[in-house]
Amino acid sequence: MINDGERREAQTEKVALVTGASRGVGRGITLGLLAAGFRVYGSGRSIEQADLPREIRRLRCDHLRDEETGAVFETIRSECGSLDLLVNCAWGGYENMVEGGAFTWAAPFWEQPPHRWTGMMDAGVRAAFVCSANAARMMTPRQSGLIINIGFWAAQRHLGNTIYGIAKAATDKMTSDMAVELRPFGIPVISLYPGLVRTESVLAAANSGVFDLSTSESPEFIGRVISALFHDPNLMARTGQVLVAAAVAKEFGVLDIDGTSPPVLTLGDI
Repeated sequence: MINDGERREAQTEKVALVTGASRGVGRGITLGLLAAGFRVYGSGRSIEQADLPREIRRLRCDHLRDEETGAVFETIRSECGSLDLLVNCAWGGYENMVEGGAFTWAAPFWEQPPHRWTGMMDAGVRAAFVCSANAARMMTPRQSGLIINIGFWAAQRHLGNTIYGIAKAATDKMTSDMAVELRPFGIPVISLYPGLVRTESVLAAANSGVFDLSTSESPEFIGRVISALFHDPNLMARTGQVLVAAAVAKEFGVLDIDGTSPPVLTLGDI
């Protein structure tokens, strides 16, 4: 249980929740926001075993279960009283990409296993919708907050999997429509595209020659970008938009953890 002194301290900090924080992009965002001074909550099914600093408040949650999602927000409400930033990064679309020795992730849509729809649409898009609804109920009374949905270029062109494209296009549309309904409350909603991120799975694939990491980003980089967006006093002018993390970084002078400036990729580069 959190004590009164800790609760008062939490109320002076900006409170962020990152879903899907156990690994990959979500874990990197969590680390980036912690370094930027946020009080960070991370949720996920395997969050208790995640390689995260002790300062991260870990909340085990299967975001396929609405009651578990609701419990996450109730915990934040009871411990902090408010939520300033939600980053929807929960995603099951990259699980079980190889089945029975075959790389089924890139199979045509009529040969896709049913679990992949669940992983991308339910554990991804629907989870983001439910989390955003919970966050909005905390943010709208204060007329303050920011919701970030992690998107990708698959929303705009075919990238090897039809369900992937459907899920990412739905994320962008969800962002734009949520932005319309939250605009009267002064709460921006952004769809943010990372580049090639050096996650655990990407590094493993790079060892096999699958990826060229010369233009890649650290997992923490997008967390730095989100912090810059959060502190932008003119962010409402961008609400509902798709933003490319590397482009935002160049605008605000945000560097990666190694001091580099990742290149801005376009649709033609993907």
